[in-house]
Amino acid sequence: MDQLQLKDFLRYRFLSSPKFAPGGARAAFVVTSCREEDNSYASFLWLWEDGRLRQLTGLGKESQFIWEDDMHLLFPAVRSKEEQKRQEAKEEFTSFYRLCVSGGEALPAFTLPFSVSQLHHISGSRYLVEGVIDAANPDYYRMDPEGREKVAKAHQENQDYEVLDEIPFWFNGQGFLCKKRTALFDYDVETGALRRLTAPLFSLDSLAIVGQTAYFLGEEYRTKPTGHDSLWKLEGSELRCLSAQLPVQGGQLLSVGERLLLLGSEGLRHGLNENDFVYTVDTETGALSLLRAEEENMYSSVGSDCRYGGGEPCQVRGEDVFHLTTRWGDSHLYRLSPDGSSHPVITEHGSIDCFAVSPETDTVLLVAMYDCKLQELYTYNLTSRQLNQVSHFNDACLAGKYVAEPQPLRLESCGLEIEGWILMPKDFDPAGTYPAILDIHGGPKTVYGPVFYHEMQLWANRGYFVLFCNPMGSDGRGNRFADIRGRFGSIDYDDFMRFLDGVLARFRDIDPERLGVGGGSYGGFMTNWIIGHTGRFKAACAMRSISNFVSSIATCDKGYLFLLEHMGVRPWENGGNMWDNSEILWEKSPLKYVKNVTTPTLFIHSNTDFRCYMDEALQMFVSLRQMGVPSKVVLIHNEGHELNRGGRPANRIIRLNALCEWFDKYLGGGPQE
Repeated sequence: MDQLQLKDFLRYRFLSSPKFAPGGARAAFVVTSCREEDNSYASFLWLWEDGRLRQLTGLGKESQFIWEDDMHLLFPAVRSKEEQKRQEAKEEFTSFYRLCVSGGEALPAFTLPFSVSQLHHISGSRYLVEGVIDAANPDYYRMDPEGREKVAKAHQENQDYEVLDEIPFWFNGQGFLCKKRTALFDYDVETGALRRLTAPLFSLDSLAIVGQTAYFLGEEYRTKPTGHDSLWKLEGSELRCLSAQLPVQGGQLLSVGERLLLLGSEGLRHGLNENDFVYTVDTETGALSLLRAEEENMYSSVGSDCRYGGGEPCQVRGEDVFHLTTRWGDSHLYRLSPDGSSHPVITEHGSIDCFAVSPETDTVLLVAMYDCKLQELYTYNLTSRQLNQVSHFNDACLAGKYVAEPQPLRLESCGLEIEGWILMPKDFDPAGTYPAILDIHGGPKTVYGPVFYHEMQLWANRGYFVLFCNPMGSDGRGNRFADIRGRFGSIDYDDFMRFLDGVLARFRDIDPERLGVGGGSYGGFMTNWIIGHTGRFKAACAMRSISNFVSSIATCDKGYLFLLEHMGVRPWENGGNMWDNSEILWEKSPLKYVKNVTTPTLFIHSNTDFRCYMDEALQMFVSLRQMGVPSKVVLIHNEGHELNRGGRPANRIIRLNALCEWFDKYLGGGPQE
């Protein structure tokens, strides 16, 4: 079989956002691919109808849409020369186009004077619109062209500095967001009437419409959010607050028949990462009643670097809520009944990445990664329980290529069963010995599973065993398993070492003197931690990592909350903070143990990664260089935390090249006699 090549991912196509038309007879979805010639991604709208697939758009910039009715789509785009000029002038606006799925060109529908994130149809020509505003200019949408031009000019003149007076002050993938808020607007397409419903400093989190009444969650704050939203009701033009502060942290509203549900967690048992409970909301008082005390998640957390775009993890059909859930290393589709009972629907090994349920038929349309293949579109019949693959976008990409089948391995660690997999090297010869790479996922509350992962398959094709597992702290095993607050670098470290020992005992073909370790985000932290606590690895690569919790608490976009709590400090209770807990933070920082490191280490980081800022890699690098340990930083400009999954194609190539060259240099891919 042919060898999988580093740049083969440029040919992959990524599917996302399936949505059925109101009548349920057809559905649209998004197909995205890399465009190497201009170092970008091209996204197109496609239609599924009567078992057939058809491309609807051709410009390559259509990545969002909603169904206006059974035959028409609305999607945002910049298509005209006038729109391009306005965009170049830094004017805030969103133009929507209307496309009939039976044929014809997309025509201009309407334009709104702010950046729209979501449209919600409420009745007739009336929509509720979520959009980003600057609290310094909350009435920008009312300004005439001259006023908007002045605002754009002021932004241009002030682009060389930032003024920060609240936290969080930046967010990964969004940049600086001081005084930026997600606002809610009431908009009539026919009359053009537009009204902002929320206060300038209010930030919207979730919205659901029951009948013609809207309910939404959000919080108004000046210096930092509390994490506890207020609940609002919009009936006609009357807006009132039902609850000034809900007991749950954040949350998601769902309209289910005539009921309003809330998915949320108080975090009292397992902190900010606690899986959501399901509550019924009293639509007159805002009071919450527990419907289901769910211990598993209600989304997919199975990792892969072969996705682009997303989709809703929950969808309503009648009185039922269909939702994704992660169980061990797979993501499944479950159904929540009106009485709060939960029922499995699709439980194949692999990952359902997103889905849509027809409102009128028994068809579920899903984007999934099954049988160690790339994403494809599948249908599932709720009555016959038949699962069928209906697309073949990626068949040619892997045809004739070596794809290593994940070999499962479960073993006991610290009294619990740990699940993992091994990829065998291409052209495996039992007469030789091979290097191996232990790959560590992010999170830590995510999982690896038996799905296609380009980076890992690339290593297997270059002659490596590839090892990956889900230690304590991972998702898919309930709240208790995932809760390792205050135990980072202890029980999880033990799990990795025991898993590695188990693999070496099973596969005598792995050379214990040619072991590598690497990972990103939490996996980067753990890589930094591992090399400070053992010398058994001969090469390491820490990507988008954390090395010093004392510094990262203040620079990570969510550090003052999530990272504090990860270290066992409760930021919501008793004013938990960094300065009173610096000893705890330093004790759990890999940088403290850098004097023990002898492993040659590569650091790959992005300079606009605001989840794990670049100083984390630089602190480790400078320390290792001072000690004479071989080390190198590949710092990629203008990319964020999602470099390996959604960075520009050229930068993803740079990253993969650096990664492979480092391991090849110190481990030597392929067998040795």
